[in-house]
Amino acid sequence: MISPEDYRKSTFSNSSGCVEVRLLEDGTIGLRDSKDRSKDPHLFTEGEWVAFLAGVRNGEFDLPRPGTPWASEPAAAAL
Repeated sequence: MISPEDYRKSTFSNSSGCVEVRLLEDGTIGLRDSKDRSKDPHLFTEGEWVAFLAGVRNGEFDLPRPGTPWASEPAAAAL
C-alpha cells in the first residue's frame, strides 16, 4: 500500500534499477528514482496511477522477449 509517511521501494528492486512511490499531501502520487533523490518526482493523479497499474498488470508495458521484433508487439504496431 502506498504510504503518506515516506517513499516506499518495491521489494522487486535491485541495485541496477529502483524507483520509490509515495502518496503526497495533495493526493497525488509521487514516483522518483531512489538513486537520485535530488530530482523532483514524477507526479500522477489517482486516476492516472490506477490506469498505469492496470496497464502494468495487463502486460501492456512488458518488454518483448529476446528474439521477438518490436514490430510484432501490439503496442508497437499501433504506433
